[in-house]
Amino acid sequence: MRTKRTPGDVKDLQLADQGVSRIEWAARGMPVLEIIRKRFTKERPLDGLRISACLHVTSETANLALTLRDGGAQVALCASNPLSTQDDVAAALVERYEIPTYSIRGADNETYYKHIHSALEHSPHITLDDGADLVAIVHTERQDLLNNIKGGTEETTTGVTRLRALARDSKLLYPIIVVNDADTKHLFDNRYGTGQSTLDGITRATNLLWAGSKVVIAGYGWCGRGVANRARGLGSHVIVTEIDPIRALEAVMDGFQVMPMLEAAKTGDVFITVTGGLNAIDKAHLEIMKDGAILANSGHFNVEINIPALIKMSKTQRTVRGSVEEFSLKDGRRLFLLGEGRLINLAAAEGHPSAVMDMSFANQALAVEFLNQQSEGLTPNVHQVPQEIDREVGRLKLASLSIGIDTLTIEQEKYISSWDIGT
Repeated sequence: MRTKRTPGDVKDLQLADQGVSRIEWAARGMPVLEIIRKRFTKERPLDGLRISACLHVTSETANLALTLRDGGAQVALCASNPLSTQDDVAAALVERYEIPTYSIRGADNETYYKHIHSALEHSPHITLDDGADLVAIVHTERQDLLNNIKGGTEETTTGVTRLRALARDSKLLYPIIVVNDADTKHLFDNRYGTGQSTLDGITRATNLLWAGSKVVIAGYGWCGRGVANRARGLGSHVIVTEIDPIRALEAVMDGFQVMPMLEAAKTGDVFITVTGGLNAIDKAHLEIMKDGAILANSGHFNVEINIPALIKMSKTQRTVRGSVEEFSLKDGRRLFLLGEGRLINLAAAEGHPSAVMDMSFANQALAVEFLNQQSEGLTPNVHQVPQEIDREVGRLKLASLSIGIDTLTIEQEKYISSWDIGT
């Protein structure tokens, strides 16, 4: 019998049974992580390792935490976004699985950062991050922890952008593997996961009919590609805005309308930002949108829509249904902001399907194992996931789907590795 209560700060421990059910349901869609978990349980490659993780506290993340725990690691977890926590999952992690968890859905800014500091009290050897908030705190307020830290991982594009800026300034103080850039992450999680879950969140929040709607998507990276294709598949007329000429050209050749946001703002019914940047929808755009336009963000931080400008332009503001705020502007128009401008797929829905998070978190687990074994050979910089890890995740995923692929013959291997075989 447990005599010492697991530390943590969650909404309600009585939600634990419900959380266990949700975690077990997600595990059904994560066969690759389960294979890794079984090996970790047997080999214990993470024995004695302390991990502080700042991730979305969802049922899929819980399965990652359990995999790391079963590999021998001591894991402490906090949320990477105030609206992404599943409170029943957080309760289960503390009450049933004895993993210190600091995460409450709807936490205010002070509590959010208090939770990050609580997770860092674990004195980690490895950090896991989704957005680089935890890494930023280590580098600014908790440099006393650096002597123990071997390395870290980063899960999302926004975090990678911050880390690369830190590295360019020669201020990144330990090696970080960017799981986000693994092929088995961004080609699937960003495209298929974000594509489906973003529309799921908007649908749950609004009950919108996508067919016939004019949907404006800001950004045509892997997330934007996914959202655009899913919206088109539901019958929407899709417009893409971009700042990168190559991505814009790709969107054109994929069959989408491409135009500046100042032009798109006049006609759009639904606006979805997935840029990872600041004010993709700005005051000038808000001023010309039609009455009833819906604004949603699926980038990591709530800065892609200029919410302060929207508030200043409004005479009244009210919540009209869960995750939907109506802003009545001084000129009589109404604009609707979803999920406080935060990640709509987690603010109004359940985030990515477990089947795609299976690959993302398999990369996370194997990257942690790699860092524990080989971090001394890495410089304080941003590093790619080793190709052998990326390919192994792809191989395991195919195997879990009972799909086989071809292999090269000796003759074929010789041909592609030679220079002297021509016509």
